Amino acid sequence: MSSVRLGSARTWRVVLGVLVVASFAAAVPLTVLSGQIFNALVAAAIGVPCAAVGWLVTRRQPGNPIGWLFLVTGLFQFLSTAGGDYGYYVYRLGHHLPLGAAGSALSQFWGLSLVLFGAVVLLFPDGRLASRGWRWTLRVYCVAFALLVLATCVAIAGALAAHPVRVDSSGGLAAMDHAVGWFGAVQGPLGAVTIGLSVAFIARQALSWRRSGGDRRQQLKWLASGGAVTIICLALAVSFSNSGVPVIGLAWFGVAALPVSIGVGILKYRLYEIDRIISRTLAYAIVTGLLVGVYAGLVLLATQVFKFHSTVAVAASTLVAAALFNPVRRRVQHAVDRRFNRARYDAERMVTAFAARLQDAADPDAVYADLTGVIHTALEPTHMSTWIRPGDRQ
Repeated sequence: MSSVRLGSARTWRVVLGVLVVASFAAAVPLTVLSGQIFNALVAAAIGVPCAAVGWLVTRRQPGNPIGWLFLVTGLFQFLSTAGGDYGYYVYRLGHHLPLGAAGSALSQFWGLSLVLFGAVVLLFPDGRLASRGWRWTLRVYCVAFALLVLATCVAIAGALAAHPVRVDSSGGLAAMDHAVGWFGAVQGPLGAVTIGLSVAFIARQALSWRRSGGDRRQQLKWLASGGAVTIICLALAVSFSNSGVPVIGLAWFGVAALPVSIGVGILKYRLYEIDRIISRTLAYAIVTGLLVGVYAGLVLLATQVFKFHSTVAVAASTLVAAALFNPVRRRVQHAVDRRFNRARYDAERMVTAFAARLQDAADPDAVYADLTGVIHTALEPTHMSTWIRPGDRQ
């Protein structure tokens, strides 16, 4: 029976993998022809990590639904992008080709595929839920998502029935850009349910982190890190989507942090490097913010108060900010390590103290005992051996 299930999982993995590759291959030329390069880059930044992590997880843990959810998400990222590019090529660029309406309809599922991230967070890391309450909560989430997909399909059919078909700047159906009428009345509550339950799933994982330890704790750290980056980037991208600021659009690329971090957590690849990654990321973010503030303050001071020429002020401010980088980085990194990477902070402190004691040490046996104690405390090895040449003990 298990061999049958494994064979079925392998078949579905191959089918989904072929569809992902084919849709990605179709999206590349369509993107070039339609000129929608940025949309394709965003889809690739999200879809490629989702598809890669999904493939690895379904291969190593075929019973884990997270892998299948990621494969489906990656597939619809590429299918929707290819469909939108094709619709744009047909309707906006005026090329008379068949199935343009189908392409524009497919583009509407790009955002819906990201809703699956909520279920992924709840099911992390092994796809099993021990609590009956959370299983029922997941069923409610799935029903709400299914109704949202169904309502979207009905609304798409209505938009296609209205002639002529109009598409927006990304090749999607213009009638779907603003939910009105019955679709707006349905989409709002269903979207609120899925978002609210997703927040509950995040809270559930946050509470489980306090009770966990060992590998499980490190896995949840990876999930929390990727989830935090994804939430911030999604909030920026959605909030400023119509602001006209091109840099804000780059926030979509941060959504890739969730599948990558979940893949590391599930597969336990370099699992214990998360503390170092968190401390380095926080340190460089703080240093960047401080130096940008210093740079902007110096430029304003030089140009507005002392009335220096703007070119001279910018050059001087840049030199000051560059000179401050290393001293500020060292101090900030030390402070961040003390809070978020305690193992490294304690190890450095112990090594520094050992080096200070070593300067006044005269007894080789005492040095050996001190060295052994420091290594055991800092690294906690399962076994340690020390070789000393006979002449060195004289």
